[in-house]
Amino acid sequence: MRLDKFLKVSRLIKRRTVAKDVSEQGRVLLNGKEAKPSATVKVGDVLDVQFGQRTLTVQIERLAESTRKEDVAGMYTVLKEEARKREEDPFGL
Repeated sequence: MRLDKFLKVSRLIKRRTVAKDVSEQGRVLLNGKEAKPSATVKVGDVLDVQFGQRTLTVQIERLAESTRKEDVAGMYTVLKEEARKREEDPFGL
């Protein structure tokens, strides 16, 4: 399954076009490497997705072409969630 489709179907990102844009910006790592939207994901892969000031690390547990909201929970396991601290502004702005 394509990376951008997985991000949308798993509801990590709401829209496939947004998932595509995020991947193209280099904010998604697949097994530690930058991934294009067309990258193929499989069960067991680890994704790092950067959302603004936080990074979410998940492991893919199940693939499905479409899912209901209730079934999304089994598609991935959250391994780590980190909030990055804002860099201090030396000028106090």
